[in-house]
Amino acid sequence: MAVWAVGDIQGCYGAFMALLEKIAFNPVDDTLWVAGDLVNRGEGSLETLEYLYRIRQSVKIVLGNHDITLIAAYYGIKKSNPTLDPILESSRAKELIDWLRFQKFLHVDYSLGYCMAHAGISPEFDLGMAIEYAKRIENKLQSNRIQRWLKCIIKEDNGGKNREVRDINIDKYIISSFTRMRYCYDDNRLDFKQKGAPKEQFEKKGLRPWFACKNRREIDLKIIFGHWSTLGFYHDEHVLALDTGCVWGGKLTAARIDSDDIEIVQIACEAAMQIEKPHSQ
Repeated sequence: MAVWAVGDIQGCYGAFMALLEKIAFNPVDDTLWVAGDLVNRGEGSLETLEYLYRIRQSVKIVLGNHDITLIAAYYGIKKSNPTLDPILESSRAKELIDWLRFQKFLHVDYSLGYCMAHAGISPEFDLGMAIEYAKRIENKLQSNRIQRWLKCIIKEDNGGKNREVRDINIDKYIISSFTRMRYCYDDNRLDFKQKGAPKEQFEKKGLRPWFACKNRREIDLKIIFGHWSTLGFYHDEHVLALDTGCVWGGKLTAARIDSDDIEIVQIACEAAMQIEKPHSQ
C-alpha cells in the first residue's frame, strides 16, 4: 500500500498513464494525491477526468485554477477551448462536473504529516485559518447558487450591497491564494502577476516565493503544491513542489509520501511536443 502525490496533469493523459505504470500504481491498494489542474491544454482532458472519476475512492484531489476554469465554462461563465470541449460535450458532463466541484481546495493528513493545496497556503494563514477558509469556498462551490457565485468571483463586480461586495472580495482573495499564488512581499501581501522562476530581480522588488516569506505563519505539516511550472521540482523541510511543466515540455512528477525518504519518479510528456514553446501558467 503506497501513497503517491502527482503534480499538474493538465490533461496529458498519455504521460499520466505512463507515470502510473512506472510507479506500479494499483487503485485497489494505493492512494493517489493530485495537486490540482487535472485538465486543460492537454489533449486527453476528458480521459484524465474520466479515469480519476473511475478510481475516485482511491484519490485525494485539490482544485486548481484550470479546474475552476472548466467548471466556469460548464456554467457558461468562461469560454471553453478545444481541450475542454470534449468534457462539456460528453454525455457525462454533469456527472463529472458535479463530482469535480465537490473536491477540496485543501487536503490535510495529520498521520502522514502532509497537506496539499494547488498553489500552496498563503503566508498569512496558519493551518487552522487555511482549513476554515478552504471550507468557506468549498461550500460556495458546492451550493445550488454556484453559478451566481462563480460569476461574481470571475467577472468584474457589477455592484451590490456593501456586505455582498465585501464577502465576494474575500472569497476572491481566498480562492486566488489557493489556486494562483506564487510570490509574496515581506508583509505577507500576495502578488498574483509574476509567473517566472525566482530571480534576483524579483528580490530587489521585495518579492519572494510565498514559502520563503520572512513572516510566514508556521505550519507543522509539509505542504505539497503544484501550479508553478517555472519553479519546477522543489523540496525542503517545509514544502514539496511537484509541477514540473509536463504540458510545457517538461515532465510529470510523482512523489511517494508514505515513507521517511521521499521517492521521486518522473516521466517525459509526449503532448509537450505539440506545444510551440514553454509558457508559465
